[in-house]
Amino acid sequence: MGTPLVSNCSSDLTPGIALVGVGPGDPSLLTLRAVQKIEQSTLVAYPVSRLDREGMAANIASTWISNEKKRLPLLFPMVKEVESLKQAWIDASDQLADAVFNGERVVFLCQGDVSLFASSSYVLLGLKARYPECPVELVPGVTAISAAAAAAAWPLTIQQDQLLVLPTPDDSKTLEILLADAFRWKRVIALMKLGHRWTWVKPLLARKNLLDDALFAQKVGWPDQKIIKAIDLDETVQSYFSLLLIRQSWPEIIP
Repeated sequence: MGTPLVSNCSSDLTPGIALVGVGPGDPSLLTLRAVQKIEQSTLVAYPVSRLDREGMAANIASTWISNEKKRLPLLFPMVKEVESLKQAWIDASDQLADAVFNGERVVFLCQGDVSLFASSSYVLLGLKARYPECPVELVPGVTAISAAAAAAAWPLTIQQDQLLVLPTPDDSKTLEILLADAFRWKRVIALMKLGHRWTWVKPLLARKNLLDDALFAQKVGWPDQKIIKAIDLDETVQSYFSLLLIRQSWPEIIP
């Protein structure tokens, strides 16, 4: 039998780290396990883009973060400079491991799921590389993709459909190639981090007559969420927290 990729806490009440997915925005989408780990923790850590902000993951889980719990905001700057990012991930791993070695039961909150384009993935890799003896547990969460499809009563994949999840490409040629391959393989596409790219993505989809079966979602699970058909959205710049679901065909056997 092979060794596990990460070690699990031997007990929920012993020092260790739980990387906890808190879903896309709606607090009621936290799993029972996520709530349990937060309630059993002694220290709650969460990513922030600036140290004077609370952070979206902490906001989602705030109902279950009691006043007596210690808090540890960790800076994950919204920059592209590689060295700054790497140093932030190292600093976060160091602080989390130090807390565990000082006897804390730590949860690190992550918006969405802990393994899908997640800040917690950098924490996990940093801990495995620098502190392999530190107990780590992952608690999966609801993704914005599945939450958006559910909110719109939109079947994400059925029968032999494939699903491709990726950040929105930076150029139209790449997206055209992806769409052609997706049509060939009956592949549904989920484009993340749509943002400003929508200004050219919509015209491209319009030329290919794909807007009717495309679903746009923004800030899923938040009070101001927007989930509409892509054809009903104008071509202006959209929020970073936007995604697009594109279906080019349906299976032959459906009700």
